[in-house]
Amino acid sequence: MAARAGAAGLRGARAGARGGRGRAGAAGAAAGAAPRELVLRRPDDWHLHVRDGEVLADAVNASEGFGRAIVMPNLTPPVTTAEAARAYRDRIRACQAPGARGFEPLMTLYLTDNTPPEEVERARAAGVRAFKLYPAGATTNSDAGVTDLEGCTPVLEAMAAAGMPLCVHGEVTHHDVDIFDREERFLRDVLKPLLERVPELRVVMEHITTAEAAAFVEAAPEGRVAATITPQHLLWNRNEIFRGGIRPHAFCLPVLKRERHRQALVEAVASGSPRYFLGTDSAPHAKGAKESACGCAGIFSAPVALQVYAEVFARAGALDKLEGFASLHGPRFYGEPPNEDTVTLVEEPFTVPGEFSFGGSVVVPICAGEQLQWSLKR
Repeated sequence: MAARAGAAGLRGARAGARGGRGRAGAAGAAAGAAPRELVLRRPDDWHLHVRDGEVLADAVNASEGFGRAIVMPNLTPPVTTAEAARAYRDRIRACQAPGARGFEPLMTLYLTDNTPPEEVERARAAGVRAFKLYPAGATTNSDAGVTDLEGCTPVLEAMAAAGMPLCVHGEVTHHDVDIFDREERFLRDVLKPLLERVPELRVVMEHITTAEAAAFVEAAPEGRVAATITPQHLLWNRNEIFRGGIRPHAFCLPVLKRERHRQALVEAVASGSPRYFLGTDSAPHAKGAKESACGCAGIFSAPVALQVYAEVFARAGALDKLEGFASLHGPRFYGEPPNEDTVTLVEEPFTVPGEFSFGGSVVVPICAGEQLQWSLKR
């Protein structure tokens, strides 16, 4: 088998130096030397949106390099039952490109105020991996989300008994709470009481964005709370939304935060802690839906996410920690075996395409038109 990440898997020059801007820019290989190669067990994406309908095939086939993906249930209507999850999984599998090493969809159910405890056992029998908590109104297609989490206690207790994790969009939605403070308030007002009320429940804090969230994860009992972190929240701070004007393709929810928070997230993943793992939250919207008077929230990263993560880890001097974050920690938390096949990243520059096909329209990716320093070897 090919060499793996770390001392064996990082070929060529030593890992890049720390520092620099919060975007692409790993140091190049020495003049005349062969490009560095980083061989990883095939990563998984533990937070992915692939939408539905005419855009589904393009969204699914954009996720290059991933072995499995936790698929989000916030469709219209939302995926709230095991039967609906099976049908959605079948649609995803049917549109994967023939002969391609497509990802295996791992399904989730959308938690509502009315989800019955009996649905947990039906979900487990159908191979559903988790339930997803969207506070009502928190993000795209979240209007059917939970308005009273205490009222969901019976189904949460059933999840805890079944070992079924709860993935949470960790923001409060009160109009009097500043958008940049919503995650911190969720930790104090919602998540801490939830973990006290249902002590055996396992929780994945999706797309954490703050130093406070990272500290919460670190302080939680081992194996009880984990977190996914997106490429954009490691790469950018909130200045990116306003760089040279309003940049709608840098707008996501949870919104980008201050530089101190970005640095805290980079330090968390660079530590090698198994409490953090890869979840792109790749969330495609048609270009016109982003570039509008009321643009949609979401950043499309699926085609280049691995390359962006590699640059972040290289700049942090932590390329030896990338395989754990991308390929090992997530399977361990979800009770899945790591993938046995590999992918190879090469330190060779390439320019991110400005657009990708998206049904009858196009979608603009993260870092569109910019040069990244790591490429996915094909």
